[in-house]
Amino acid sequence: MSEIIATANQKGGVGKTATSINLSASLARLGNRVLLVDCDPQGNATSGMGINKSTLENTTYDVIINELDPKYALQMTPFGVTVIPANMNLAGAEVELVSMIARENKLRRALEKIRDDYDYIIIDCPPSLGLLTLNALTAADSVLIPIQCEFYALEGVTQLLNTIEIVRGSLNPLLGIEGVVMTMFDVRTNLNRQVVSEVKNAMGYLVYDTLIPRSIKISESASYGKPLLAYDENSKSAQIYLQLAEEVVARGK
Repeated sequence: MSEIIATANQKGGVGKTATSINLSASLARLGNRVLLVDCDPQGNATSGMGINKSTLENTTYDVIINELDPKYALQMTPFGVTVIPANMNLAGAEVELVSMIARENKLRRALEKIRDDYDYIIIDCPPSLGLLTLNALTAADSVLIPIQCEFYALEGVTQLLNTIEIVRGSLNPLLGIEGVVMTMFDVRTNLNRQVVSEVKNAMGYLVYDTLIPRSIKISESASYGKPLLAYDENSKSAQIYLQLAEEVVARGK
């Protein structure tokens, strides 16, 4: 049985796309069949997997708006992860979806055609709570919430949780919270440790034990179009994302 996980937080700069990329690659390293769906018009998950956004023929836009069979949009990567890529064409999808019937169900219906081909489908959401994110939440089994280790860590998360409740009530009653992953953690600062404690007090068992460190390697690997395991497998960050993947698998079981 495959699992569809939407990586979402409407606050930008929290490590959402880096988590989507490196969790996908780590799950693949553990022997899973993994699909990464780029649902962000910025297409950072696409370029972060080494795919040239300017040469794409079929993208998430075509899958959602034109109801293209997703198998025609699949891009294979050398990292064991298959990608449905995105580029700026997706930016117009929010407007086009407004007038469509069953607009929140477009991605779910598309992924139903191929979900049995994968063990995990990771959807990288845009940093907003618009119709693209609603499509992702409607298609997903659960939501992974990256939260940056900063003073206002929980700011905006309440809004996301409210959105999840709305989706549960009208679109996807079985939508769960996969977990909360703390990102950009710096063990040297008391503030970061206090933030983790605060989030654990608020979110309880939902918070993963794995803490994603603040690391230049994460940014470097993305700029080279590679997940960390391909860029520098022995780096601390690569191994920590592998630990996160193991935790995700263990929780799923």
